[in-house]
Amino acid sequence: MAEQKSGVPTPKTDSNRKEKVGYVVSTKMAKTVVVEVDMQRAHPKYRRVISRSKKFYAHDEENTARTGDVVRIVETRPLSKLKRWRLAEVIQRAAIVPGAEKIEQAS
Repeated sequence: MAEQKSGVPTPKTDSNRKEKVGYVVSTKMAKTVVVEVDMQRAHPKYRRVISRSKKFYAHDEENTARTGDVVRIVETRPLSKLKRWRLAEVIQRAAIVPGAEKIEQAS
């Protein structure tokens, strides 16, 4: 526990860990999801808003996320060559899972 100047211990929080919100674009790997995060930034010279997106590999221990879900990921220690994030929670489930129609027709 961290202490303040008064000597009273304060609970340690993980506030220094970065968090991002994005949507799942791939779940084809075991215990791994690919999350695409859209970011908007002002252009350094022209000050126009530019949309950029970046993909992050996140660890999903229980394989709970599905393609199209909106999820929150949290920074963590390196888990593999590309994985430095873990799935914190599924914020919103996808309405229709892509490829679900093919599975139902085959049955």
